[in-house]
Amino acid sequence: MPQAPALLFSLLLATLYAALFHLIVGRRVRDLGFFWLAAVVGFSAGQLVGMQLRLVPWTIGEVRVVEGTIIAVLFLLLARWLRQERVGSGQSKEGKSSG
Repeated sequence: MPQAPALLFSLLLATLYAALFHLIVGRRVRDLGFFWLAAVVGFSAGQLVGMQLRLVPWTIGEVRVVEGTIIAVLFLLLARWLRQERVGSGQSKEGKSSG
């Protein structure tokens, strides 16, 4: 069971990843919340994968930074792709109805 400092550090890293990702590819402010959720879920999933597989021995306290970072980035890329699909399908419907 992770302790409070490990949870806070994990949330801090996930928030940092979401903010950097939003600076690079974000368009709207509400994208930041979507990216933050994806980063937190991804980092948490990375922690679980790291605890189960124990592949990378490097940790900072109880936080498996390598696995958490890799999976968080994958979740952020997935979130970006899903956001583009949703925006793209909304634009094509608008184009068909007005044209």
